[in-house]
Amino acid sequence: MTTLSPENSLSARWSASFILVKRKPPIDKTEWDGFFDENGLLAKSRDFICVNILERVRSPRPCPGTGGHGWARGSHRRLEMSSWQAFGGPMTSHLSPPPQGLHPFVRTEAWKFLTGYYSWQSSQDERLTVDSTRRKNYEALCEMYEKIQPLLENLHRNFMETRTTIAYDIQKLYDKDPLGNVLIDKKRLEKILLLSYVCNTQAEYQQGFHEMVMLFQLMVEYDHETFWLFQFFLQKMEHSCVINIGVGKNLDKLNTLINFLDPMFAEHLRGKGAGTVQSLFPWFCLCFQHAFKSFDDVWRLWEVLLTGKPCRNFQVLVAYSMLQMVREQVLQESMTSNDILLACNSLIDLDADVLISAACLVYAELIQKDVPQPLKDFLL
Repeated sequence: MTTLSPENSLSARWSASFILVKRKPPIDKTEWDGFFDENGLLAKSRDFICVNILERVRSPRPCPGTGGHGWARGSHRRLEMSSWQAFGGPMTSHLSPPPQGLHPFVRTEAWKFLTGYYSWQSSQDERLTVDSTRRKNYEALCEMYEKIQPLLENLHRNFMETRTTIAYDIQKLYDKDPLGNVLIDKKRLEKILLLSYVCNTQAEYQQGFHEMVMLFQLMVEYDHETFWLFQFFLQKMEHSCVINIGVGKNLDKLNTLINFLDPMFAEHLRGKGAGTVQSLFPWFCLCFQHAFKSFDDVWRLWEVLLTGKPCRNFQVLVAYSMLQMVREQVLQESMTSNDILLACNSLIDLDADVLISAACLVYAELIQKDVPQPLKDFLL
């Protein structure tokens, strides 16, 4: 086992305390443009920008059970998801200050860098060329799909079943704001999901992807941006939200982390059945979407995960922090494995900044210890 560097520990603790105490404004268009020179080349380091994204927060609210702010494509209307009703029922709408982290006016461009859609070393002219190429490639994929669709319908039963599942999932989405304005185009969303299923043989399609892609559609203007941002997001996250690739790894490492940092709680959970921690797989499959009240809180967590700060696979520390929220309840009450799962599922309307700061503190604690090598390799 290996002790990680104290410099990293101090940095993580500083980041966590910064999140809890400092209240810097979001990175707006002026500040974002200042990260680049007159040719659009990066004038600051990637790490500098990613650390700034991690540490830009709104005033933290008590967690769990609090409200949030969500902004759709630069709109000046807050979109809240009452117990995730934004994807199954009406949303509430109020005026509110801009979200923290990345301002909505720079989020789309910033996410193109964070996901790998754009290279951090590219110039403005090169990015225009890249975007044009991605649009043409998307159109070529659409043409290819149109040509092979009859073959897929006739020869591949899985395609027909998956298309039916996608159509059913999309139909359940609530697509309007409280004023009746349509937020998403379900036909376009269905097309993107089907194309992703056919082209991405690793991820294919799993329930919940329709909600994830919807958030990308709300963020950007064009279908090729939605499609490629989702593909790059999955790659950047090392497919950690894909059931047959990354979810099992996350659950195994979460179990290891509980055993390492909180052996008493780990023993208690083992006494409730071997599948107690494994039953938390929806957290990872949905990338924690259902834990938050607003679009902005989801985007906020995702953009931090994309920065790779303060460590790789930060999602496992986020899950550990959420589990700690129900720890005392689980230990004090006589709860079955199903009761524990219900308590974890009741963690909704969370504040992303408070959750991120809690996970940063877990990281700071972790790296001061003799960390098992597999866990160290997973996080660094």
